[in-house]
Amino acid sequence: MADLSINFAGIAMRNPVVTASGAFGYAKEYSNVVPLNRLGAVTVKGVSPFPSHGNPVPRTTEVYGGMLNAIGLQNPGIDKFISDENYLPYLRQVPCPVFVNIWGKTIEHYAEVAARLEAEKQGIAALEINISCPNIKEGGIAFGTDLKLAAAVVKAVRDVTTLPLITKLSPNVTHIGDFARSVVDAGSDAISLINTLPGMAIDIETRRFRIANRIAGLSGPGLKPVAVRMVFQAREAVSVPILGMGGIYSAADAIEFLMAGASAFQVGTAFMTEPSLPSKILSEIYKFFSEQNINNVEEIRGCARTR
Repeated sequence: MADLSINFAGIAMRNPVVTASGAFGYAKEYSNVVPLNRLGAVTVKGVSPFPSHGNPVPRTTEVYGGMLNAIGLQNPGIDKFISDENYLPYLRQVPCPVFVNIWGKTIEHYAEVAARLEAEKQGIAALEINISCPNIKEGGIAFGTDLKLAAAVVKAVRDVTTLPLITKLSPNVTHIGDFARSVVDAGSDAISLINTLPGMAIDIETRRFRIANRIAGLSGPGLKPVAVRMVFQAREAVSVPILGMGGIYSAADAIEFLMAGASAFQVGTAFMTEPSLPSKILSEIYKFFSEQNINNVEEIRGCARTR
């Protein structure tokens, strides 16, 4: 059997299968249906300095090629995340590395959460920095769509923690390689991409927006070609590990990301419809590697070529 173990930014993982932030909650919600000991790592839902109730409902809707969601980063806030037995205390018992996604509305918010988690870092393998959030001090521009702001967030977090940093890049930019270089130069140990694309859906019978927030994030299989392209372009720009995501519904999808240059991959929207999917993907990857006489993930990482 092939060896699927990887070293991701200094983190030992038994395989490259990771759950995506948002889709997996805080792990406990799925512990009865997902064998956590088969995962390479789990990424928990975003945590901010303050509790957030998220956006008004309806917040999700199915669309052709995927799903729109505008949950609004609902979370219990850093205080409850650290103290409540359903969050960090539980995550410390999970039998695989835990990546904690963090976010804020100002650079200071990011640094605050990172500093709190640095002081409580037992059981935390890495922080994933969500820079797709709007900066309220700069008129709502997303941190991840401005090179200087993206770097500033990463530097502020890097200054207060020794934990490995994974910066989650926004797809809403022209040159993804520039942003990959910017955050790596600022201190990020790895990058993850892509986050959702902005979309909209309207019910033509009622003439109402299907999402109360009107604009929502598009995820699902329709996103995959864009995500694979951006992973490839990011790999050309930086040498740090890449966590690829966007429309992964099968082992073939996941292997495509690895061949584009990802070191590991996240399963998100598909996981919500089929909780057993990560285990199924893992089994299919073993089968593919056996059929292709592939010994480990490194043999195919970034192997895509022009015929």
